Amino acid sequence: MVHLPAPRPATLPGVELLWCGRVSDHAEDAVAHRGLLDADEAARLAAFHRSADRDAYAVAHVTLRRLLGERLGQTPQAVTMAREPCTHCSGPHGRPHVPGYAVHFSLSHTGGIVMIALAEAPVGIDVEALPDPATVSEVAARLHPRERTELAALPAAERPAAFARCWTRKEALLKATGVGLNEDLSLTHVGAGPQPATHADWLVADLATDPGYAAALAVRRRTDSADSADHSDRTDRTDSAAPTDRTSGWENG
Repeated sequence: MVHLPAPRPATLPGVELLWCGRVSDHAEDAVAHRGLLDADEAARLAAFHRSADRDAYAVAHVTLRRLLGERLGQTPQAVTMAREPCTHCSGPHGRPHVPGYAVHFSLSHTGGIVMIALAEAPVGIDVEALPDPATVSEVAARLHPRERTELAALPAAERPAAFARCWTRKEALLKATGVGLNEDLSLTHVGAGPQPATHADWLVADLATDPGYAAALAVRRRTDSADSADHSDRTDRTDSAAPTDRTSGWENG
């Protein structure tokens, strides 16, 4: 039996488990146990040309199956996952879920790091490597107006970390809502400052991770507990632009 590293303590109400691991520490075992994957996952794994991409995918998806299996009392290979309809085209490629929603999950991997969250409510997680200044300059123009203002007010040396903080919050939240990066990035305000913006229906938090990376977590608020008491601020959106067809971040994590 393979024993996974101890999960991190949950940081938000409703989040049951957080797992973080380096691909280099788990790749050999994950690839050796690729038989735990279903046919679609196995096909995607086999399609990778770069070993780094293959290893990251194997670690993320083998670990997810192990965590879900433990949570559901099933073997990893017995866990069934499906896709919700896409929120934009109704195609079968929306947010992944366990049929019956016995548990919600999200995963992200980039630059050799994998993060996974399990929760009792819709959840999203994202981890990204800090971008270079040129990427910040290019992509920041697509963010919410207040986020652009916050970034512009910072010294140039501080902008990559603030941008990554903002981006991971935004991607985690949009994963949790099921919209994903199909939505125009200027619509939802999550903030680039030290604390995430407040949302009526969602909790967002930054996560500790390795130097040179940023990570964030979002989960739907509980409606029957204290964490829903202060929700006077509605999700901050501006209707200044139409949705785009963005499907990935500056990192494909």
